[in-house]
Amino acid sequence: MQQYNSVSRVAGATMIGTAIEYFDNYIYAMAAVLVFNYQFFYSADPMSNQLAALSTLALTFIARPLGAALFGHFGDRIGRKKTFMMSLLLMGISTVTIGLLPTYQDIGIWATIGLCLCRIGQGIGLGGEWGGAALVAIENAPQGKRGWFGTFPQLGAPIGLLAANSVFLLITYCFGEQALIDWAWRIPFLSSVILIAIGIYVRLKLTETPIFLTALETGKTHRIPAIEVFTTHFKPFMLGMLLSVAGYVLFYIMIAFSQIYAKSAPVLSEAGYMTGLGISPKIFTALLMCSAFSLAVTIILSGIYIDRIGRRIWLIWTTWGVVAFGFALPLFLENASSVGLFWFLIIGMGLIGMGYGPLASFLPELFPTGARYSGASLAYNCAGILGASVATLITLQLNANYGLSAVGFYLAFNGGLSLLALWVTQETQQVSLCADICAEQENA
Repeated sequence: MQQYNSVSRVAGATMIGTAIEYFDNYIYAMAAVLVFNYQFFYSADPMSNQLAALSTLALTFIARPLGAALFGHFGDRIGRKKTFMMSLLLMGISTVTIGLLPTYQDIGIWATIGLCLCRIGQGIGLGGEWGGAALVAIENAPQGKRGWFGTFPQLGAPIGLLAANSVFLLITYCFGEQALIDWAWRIPFLSSVILIAIGIYVRLKLTETPIFLTALETGKTHRIPAIEVFTTHFKPFMLGMLLSVAGYVLFYIMIAFSQIYAKSAPVLSEAGYMTGLGISPKIFTALLMCSAFSLAVTIILSGIYIDRIGRRIWLIWTTWGVVAFGFALPLFLENASSVGLFWFLIIGMGLIGMGYGPLASFLPELFPTGARYSGASLAYNCAGILGASVATLITLQLNANYGLSAVGFYLAFNGGLSLLALWVTQETQQVSLCADICAEQENA
């Protein structure tokens, strides 16, 4: 089968979308922690404001399955390229609009509503983005290289994290923390337009994946792919969703819970547990930027080894690492030490990379061509509801009431769910992505 897109073109087109996804998500998470509780919510209680701002993080994950079903439908019906162009535009427009919103002081409750609507728009766009990028990557890959090609979109994650932190660090350095809260927080959201323009330019140069073109020629598409997923491929959908949960929980513990915990004052909660480390925001940002390199290195390593030993066994050992990391979590964070926080971020981000890297090949390989976009996207994004939508709120409350050990147990429990799913999932390393359609084409 002819491969129409070069390796560099596939890498660039898929990586940029994930980079924008993580850039948008992280600048939103940082703004929710630092700014939105002042700018878009009204309450006499600062903690209520903080929880309200953080709760908007969940809106994206609730909206993402809708985006997965919507864009998955068109991705499985009209093609991968056109669909993940549309998802990028919706995601980008929603992000830039947040940077233009009036505040609560200007228009009252409508500011809160506008923020929530934009967050939902981000979620719908994000729901279709990852699946499209993953399929463009692996459906252009030669046999035996799908795991490696699948890391192309995943490498956008450390790029997006580095870009987001760099922008916030630069703004704070140039204008100061008060200006960041007052108005300069808008700059990262508006600057997203640059990444969007680059993404559209690169994706316009892509051709449709050869496997999907074969599916069109042989009539192997479905009228409503999402229904096909839930009626014919429900088991791989459930397994794909559950095996992805641990990574989501770990990621939001790393970027949201640890950020709040590190920057909060070292005082005791009503239950007698420490609620912060009192570490400077600049120090935390610098440490997090260092950990992005750990994320990148382990994503690359995962792509190399899953093509050698298989996706399933790699993910099983990685998830055992997540469980162990959960039980060890208090050892890193109980003392107000930047050294402990540094190793917490480095190891945690490394485990995320080891688990995140294989997903772009493993999840799509669970589904046939005609339902692959919908199946992979729905499994990945529904896992976000279980693993990420409320993770930050739950971990903050667990720490306040039961301490860091409870936060670690919550992570380990979700790791256990993913391990159970992996235990009953079949290896997909040798699966042909076009087994059904290619055989039919040859017979014809």
